Amino acid sequence: MASLTIFGILWSSWLGTLIAAVVAVVIAVAIVFVVRLIAGRAHGRSAWIADLERRIRMPGMTLAFIIAAWIVCASTAPRALSWWPILERIFLIAMVLVCAWLLSVLVTFGFERLMKYDARIDATSTEARRRRTQLTVLNRLAVVIIAVLAVGAVLFSFPEVRAIGTSILASAGVVSIIAGLAAQSTLGNLIAGIQVAFTDSIRVGDVVVIEGEWGTIGEINLSYVVVYIWDERRLIIPCTYFTANPVETWTRRSEKILGTVFMDLDWRVPIDEVRQKFMEIIEASDAWDGRSANVLVTGSEGGYVTVRFKISAKNSDDQWDLRCLVREKIITWLQQEHPEALPVTRVAMEQSAQTARQGDEAAAQS
Repeated sequence: MASLTIFGILWSSWLGTLIAAVVAVVIAVAIVFVVRLIAGRAHGRSAWIADLERRIRMPGMTLAFIIAAWIVCASTAPRALSWWPILERIFLIAMVLVCAWLLSVLVTFGFERLMKYDARIDATSTEARRRRTQLTVLNRLAVVIIAVLAVGAVLFSFPEVRAIGTSILASAGVVSIIAGLAAQSTLGNLIAGIQVAFTDSIRVGDVVVIEGEWGTIGEINLSYVVVYIWDERRLIIPCTYFTANPVETWTRRSEKILGTVFMDLDWRVPIDEVRQKFMEIIEASDAWDGRSANVLVTGSEGGYVTVRFKISAKNSDDQWDLRCLVREKIITWLQQEHPEALPVTRVAMEQSAQTARQGDEAAAQS
């Protein structure tokens, strides 16, 4: 390597390496400072620029310092050392991994911007939830692909691995069979995750009943789905479950839903008055959407009558609140106004003929 002398300093010496490192650090810090200054001035006009700068700050600074260190070492004393090829390989691997990190951050930022823009236009409809689900799955799939490509690029930077790769490609048939058998479950979940997202069977935000649990679809990942149970538990289910089992969803086409309340009451219950009281209760509640409401006697077995109260609401939360309200108000009203309508158990006591005749004779003598 030809020696370069500037201002009397031999750059191939360790003193030249030290000076070059200081200069490189100063330049890198100046670039970072200028970028942050520009982002700070643009923050008032475009908030997303500041958010982008904050996210790429760490991977960007790391990449800048790696490139600076690589240039310094390649231009000064370390290049003449016997272990320079190893150090150069380390720089290459580090740069590939940090570039993958930076690219994944940019991709995630882009998808999040798309989802925020879509949420400003429409955040609650079924179409909006479908788009949000698909964008989330695409984002995670893109990050996984970037990571796999980065690891592949690192591995194939080694000549030994390239030779192994050539041998593997030569016997791809056997390898594909072995890999398929070994990773059947994992690949099945990945394919099922993509299928769930793009066939629109479930969406983030859907209200579902799974395995007897009522909850909301909170996360759809590439291999599993997280259901947020109403009592703050989390139900984690593999994606293959949703392609092989029926799922009860309450928000497939709309969040509007009907609800029912059943009460077992005495035969003496005044149905017309109950119906009138029921309408007073739901009309005074903001949870009722006005679509449907009625009171019907749906059963009359076992010594009591079954009264069904049907109500409608704009979503499952309002429906639950309204059902509880109707149940509480009707019970309280019956206790206060019509206690005879509350269910009772009747027992008929039959006397024998001889006991009845003796009783009649006793009454006649008296």
